[in-house]
Amino acid sequence: MLNLNSEERRALRARAHSLQPVVAISQNGLSEPVVREIDASLAAHELIKVRVYNDDREERENFLASLCERLAAAPVQHIGKLLVLWRPRPEQQAAPHRGRLLRNLPRRSKRSFQGNTDG
Repeated sequence: MLNLNSEERRALRARAHSLQPVVAISQNGLSEPVVREIDASLAAHELIKVRVYNDDREERENFLASLCERLAAAPVQHIGKLLVLWRPRPEQQAAPHRGRLLRNLPRRSKRSFQGNTDG
């Protein structure tokens, strides 16, 4: 489980404010398919909200602690029935910035493409 300091947690809470929940935990609890879906969502988005349809606050806190331990994530916030989780993307999966590479190349005009006929 990752640990965040108060400044990091505050910044992540601000980023998560406008997010919608992407996964819901309902009557079946924290089943294996739900954990896999949360893992996939964290891999895609880093920061996600999870809605828990359960009235027991202690059980929701247990869900949050269990998810953070199983998925190597950090708990950002537990407010009402919403859990906010964060896990940084691995460095090798980070998308390369292709735009920067293309900016260094000279621009080609429309006419330079018209002369190329492979035929």
